[in-house]
Amino acid sequence: MSTTTATDTNPASATYAALNSKTGTTTTASTKQTTETEDRFLKLLVTQLKNQDPLNPLDNAQMTSQMAQISTVNGIEKLNTTLQAMMSNTSQSQTMQAASLVGKGVLVPGTGLALKVADGAAFAGYDLAGPIDNGTITISDANGLAVRTIQLKGMDAGTHTFQWDGKSDSGAVAADGAYTFKVAATRGADKVDTTALQIGMVTSIMSSSQGVSLNVGTLGAFKMTDVREIL
Repeated sequence: MSTTTATDTNPASATYAALNSKTGTTTTASTKQTTETEDRFLKLLVTQLKNQDPLNPLDNAQMTSQMAQISTVNGIEKLNTTLQAMMSNTSQSQTMQAASLVGKGVLVPGTGLALKVADGAAFAGYDLAGPIDNGTITISDANGLAVRTIQLKGMDAGTHTFQWDGKSDSGAVAADGAYTFKVAATRGADKVDTTALQIGMVTSIMSSSQGVSLNVGTLGAFKMTDVREIL
């Protein structure tokens, strides 16, 4: 029987250890540099005081100004460190929030509407910039021909969803496939801004220097701020 000695061969563990080592080194170097700067300043200040002309001593205002400058530099260094820590925590929080959306349906900007009659209906949504008196949802086929028009009446501002039963204005059942839609709305004689929203499922997330983004199936990648509603 052979004896195996347990060793940590997990690449993730090695990477984590390496990152922690680098982080510690960076922090120590930054602190050391700040300390050295302060020491140099104090030595120069003491040298000035020792060698000042007794008949023309160092001006109090000038000395106070120099002290304020080094204090400002030190304060900025601490502020930068705090901001970096806050940004790191925010990034981690966004990643965790995004990860919780994997496998869930979301409403994101887009005009796509997929119809599969066997499912009973096709779903999508829209966002209204303000309350409306009247509006229309126009559904078109792949050739841009209008298939169905849905009327909207007296709705509040915000995000709304709708369903299409797959029938045309004539009552005929439309063929399965990809459709598009657009929303127009008014309040009195004024036009109200609208945003078409399509439904998709979050399949994965990506994290980069630009932030966290969501892969919403065939709809593409979207920012967290693009998500108008979680279904």
